[in-house]
Amino acid sequence: MADGSDTTLTADKIAEQAPNGLVAGIKSFAAGHGGAKAVIEYVGKRGARIVLVGSDGAWADQFADGTDIARQACAKAGVTVENAWERELMDQMRPSNDLWRSMARRTMAR
Repeated sequence: MADGSDTTLTADKIAEQAPNGLVAGIKSFAAGHGGAKAVIEYVGKRGARIVLVGSDGAWADQFADGTDIARQACAKAGVTVENAWERELMDQMRPSNDLWRSMARRTMAR
């Protein structure tokens, strides 16, 4: 058996791994908010968090099994992936009033 013959990960295998439900969720969010940009965050064993920021300032998140799958899902959905949290992207986000209220009720532990 050749080295890596059964463990080599190709682009075709990654494309098959991106779940259709994840791609559909990203497409739906982008369509409902006039387009979107994404930031992908590695969250350990859980996989990757895709934070979507709509053109109207709304935001949401999705989870994928890994960063490679998250990037593939965003590419299939036609959403641009940002490399990091840039100031312009953060300024675009508009948290809802419910989120502000929920954050106000939280207390910081020492």
